[in-house]
Amino acid sequence: MTAPLRMSRRRFTFAAAGVAGFALLAACGGDSGAGETDGLEGDIIVDGSSTVFPITMAAAEEFSIMHNGVRVSVGVSGTGGGFKKFAAGETDISDASRPIKPSEIEAVTAAGLDFIEIPVAYDGLTVVVNPENDWVDCLTVDELKKMWEPAAQGEVTNWNQIRDSFPDMPLDLFAPGVDSGTFDYFTEAVVGEAQSSRGDFQASEDDNVLVTGVAGSRSAIGYFGLSYYVENTDKVKAVPIDSGNGTCVEPSFATVADGSYQPLSRPIFIYVRKDAAERSEVDAFVKYYLSSEFTPLISSPEVGYVQLSSELYAALTQRFADRVTGTLWPNGAEVGASLDRYMQ
Repeated sequence: MTAPLRMSRRRFTFAAAGVAGFALLAACGGDSGAGETDGLEGDIIVDGSSTVFPITMAAAEEFSIMHNGVRVSVGVSGTGGGFKKFAAGETDISDASRPIKPSEIEAVTAAGLDFIEIPVAYDGLTVVVNPENDWVDCLTVDELKKMWEPAAQGEVTNWNQIRDSFPDMPLDLFAPGVDSGTFDYFTEAVVGEAQSSRGDFQASEDDNVLVTGVAGSRSAIGYFGLSYYVENTDKVKAVPIDSGNGTCVEPSFATVADGSYQPLSRPIFIYVRKDAAERSEVDAFVKYYLSSEFTPLISSPEVGYVQLSSELYAALTQRFADRVTGTLWPNGAEVGASLDRYMQ
């Protein structure tokens, strides 16, 4: 039986809000009396996506309790910011809410480094509004595009410009910053091109800031990962999405898992530096991350994502053990793509 997660998600999302852009140290020495020194020692440095942060932080604390000679620090600088540190050799593992881009691969290669790509869970980008918003019960992808495309900047500024039945109230827009993989994926899925977005919105790499922003304005709308919505259902309201077939689908563990929540479902990743993987503490941490001991916690309320199948985790464990390098996403993010390619 999997042990209960010792650190509540509320605790480590709060910590992330306080240390965005800095390293967060997990379990320096472990809980009192927990875990005996077993000879495994060292420091593991992780940075990148705020979306993947809750999973990696959970794995870091559980692992550090079992191996209290290992210190795992987890930073939050966005997917793009994480890859910059990764290419500079500053981190061992990079959290990413989208596949690595060709330009980022070039930077890593130019530094003489190589990486092992590992999807770790599914996420659903969640469009949220203020709980006092009583006019939106569903949005189409076309309406989201009208709201967020570059041409909307300075032109589409009121809710009634999105749909005639909506009130004459200003659009108060919140979204991840341009270094965020969530920003990349949303713009790809909704607008049709990654990074193609209006620029007159309130941006933050910290999803907790976005939650606070939407919660503070009746006319606000924003988007971020499913787990941050699950953690904040008392502060924001999710908007069901119609992908074009006339059916409004709410974001949930079930709709992300069964593929019905489209086009905003996506896999999320960790990238492990190949040379770092040869260190015993990094090797053990990644194997734990993919193990049946930890992966059920990914779908727990404390973490809040959709775990992959046991068969897929087994294949990914073997991929890591074999040190298979490179990406299976040569063109970057693919909207609606599955992870079957890792089973080949």
